[in-house]
This record gives sequence, C-alpha cells and structure tokens, in this order.
Amino acid sequence: MNWSENMLKIGICDDSKMFLICAEKLIRKWSDERRIPVKIYTFNNGDKLVAANTEERLDIIFLDIIMPLLNGMDAARELRQRDKSVKIIFLTSSPEFALESYEVKAQGYVLKPIAYDKLKELLDECAQSFAEEPKNMVIKTVTGYQKLYFHEIEYAEAQNKRVFFHLRSGNIIESAEPFHSFEERFSSQDGFFKCHRSYLVYLQNVDHFTAAEITTKSGRNIPVSRGYAKAFKEAYFAQMFQDS
Repeated sequence: MNWSENMLKIGICDDSKMFLICAEKLIRKWSDERRIPVKIYTFNNGDKLVAANTEERLDIIFLDIIMPLLNGMDAARELRQRDKSVKIIFLTSSPEFALESYEVKAQGYVLKPIAYDKLKELLDECAQSFAEEPKNMVIKTVTGYQKLYFHEIEYAEAQNKRVFFHLRSGNIIESAEPFHSFEERFSSQDGFFKCHRSYLVYLQNVDHFTAAEITTKSGRNIPVSRGYAKAFKEAYFAQMFQDS
C-alpha cells in the first residue's frame, strides 16, 4: 500500500473527553513517526460510533469496553456484524475482558492508562496487515460493508440504480453505491476499464475478446460498446505487458 496516496481512518470511542484527547495525541505521534497519514474521529458513546461507521467506514477503531448506553462489547458486535474487516482494539482498565474480545475477532486490547509502546505495537500490526493485503476495496452493501479483492472481481454491472459485482467464484455482490462512484474510484492503474456504459471489467480476469464482446475467465460474456472498443484493446494489451 502506498501511504502517500492512502489515509488510515481511525475512530476512538470513550466516554471520557480527557482520554479522547490523550489517545488522539498518541495516535498522531505514531502517525508522524511512521509517516502514515491518519484521519481521526472521536465518539463519546457506542451508538454514535456505530451510526457514524454506517455512513463512513473506519479502518481501525479503539473502543472503550465500559460505557453508558451501548457498552463497548455490544457496540463491537454490531460493528462486526456489518463489517467483517474493520480492526477493533479494545480500551480497558482490566485484562479480564481479553477472552471476550476473541468473540468479535478484535486485533487486541490496550490497558488504561495507555502505554505508547503498546499502542505503537498494535498500530504497526494493523498498518502492516493493510500493506500486505492484495489490492482491494470495501464496498457498501445493503447490509453493511464488504471487502472485495480485485483479483476476485470479473466485472461490475449497473442495473436498476444498483451495482452488481460478479466474482470469479460465481457469487454476485450487490452494492448500495451508485455506478458513477465506482467509475470515480477506479482508474486504469487499478486494472479496471469501462467497456460499456453499464460495465466495468477487471482486465486481469479477461480471457479473450472480440470487437463487440468480452469473455471472462469464468466464461461469462459482457458487451463492449463500439465507442470503447479501441481504448479497451489498448488498455488490455498495456495491462498484459505490465504484468509480464
């Protein structure tokens, strides 16, 4: 992952304003040391965190376990139900909750008051995990968020104001985001190409093509518009030479 082009979105949820200030300072210290840009969001209760993560997905969440209203463990369950890949790190005054953290596949926990070395260790682990992952994106679905790896995607299809991602496995994932948002997110560098007004194809999963049609590696056929045919051919061969 190129950190000059990407930013980690980090949430901190705790009912103590002073703790939020302290935690944010330590995270920014880590960000400066590692030269990894971050955008930090703070929340004073679990309900606000869960609601915010529904609108804009976070990469890492520091979450206090003992809070009024929605406690940290219940908030984590809700978050995990909607997002399988967000990194959750619990904040606690006692290690007794460590076993419960496995239930929601937490990255770990930090004891209060925060020791910077422990915080740094967990953030380093998260950053390394993101850096080693194959190219991917997180899409908003009708039930939450889902991570899709580019090599799994054959093409995206716009249909009835929805976008359907057709995977090599045969599965189809429905996104709640508009087609134009993916056009903006994808670029030729990502290996995606718009071959038709309603289709984006992942070039590495193209098996063969004609002037009017593409056949994917799983055998699906998708149309190529006349206006996109020449540019698609050029992009396909450019991708082949880049991969060789």
